[in-house]
Amino acid sequence: MTLEHKKAKSGKRGNRASGANIAIGHVRERIRSHRYRPIAANDAEIPFSVLIPLYLLDDEIHVVLTKRTTLMRRNQGHVSFPGGRREGDDPDLLATALRESEEEIGLDPGRVEIFGRVDDFSTRDGELFVAGFVGLIDPAATPYSWRPAETEVAEILEVPVRHLFDPANVEVAAPRPLNGRLWPNETFLFRGHRIFGATARALRHVLDIAFTSDRVPI
Repeated sequence: MTLEHKKAKSGKRGNRASGANIAIGHVRERIRSHRYRPIAANDAEIPFSVLIPLYLLDDEIHVVLTKRTTLMRRNQGHVSFPGGRREGDDPDLLATALRESEEEIGLDPGRVEIFGRVDDFSTRDGELFVAGFVGLIDPAATPYSWRPAETEVAEILEVPVRHLFDPANVEVAAPRPLNGRLWPNETFLFRGHRIFGATARALRHVLDIAFTSDRVPI
């Protein structure tokens, strides 16, 4: 390969990285400016919290999800965001999301830049309330050395945002009314996995806020 070719190849990588950084800047701004809609009168009524991790991989924005093992009490084999139940020594719901993410996938809280909170959502036909927080994994840590909890996480999915916007990868059904709000009812498809239910609703919500094509270049 000639020096000119090497420079051209390096320049293309630089342009892609620059584009990804611009997109992340837009996403950060959109999430931070979003005023989330609470699902309960106060956070004490919300027992669960999740992290919606964004991840720069190969100069492209990804969303990180997990596939639950068959050893879990609920939702065996389902795809979800890292997170779980709030514990007594968690100072707030964000702390819950970060603690659970570290326990489930080995994500160091110090490697996460929190952009903000998105609308609360619910699972199990509106019975269980969940808070969601969007954060960016430190690009300097890419590729991240995941440490999935053996009894909880069967697989960690790194899903390109671009993939989620392809209509061929989304099954759409009639919207669902939950807790006084009409939510999209979709299933996202990724490498044989089906992302549905509360996780799909939260995922669509984040895509609409931060990645709508007329707002953010993806």
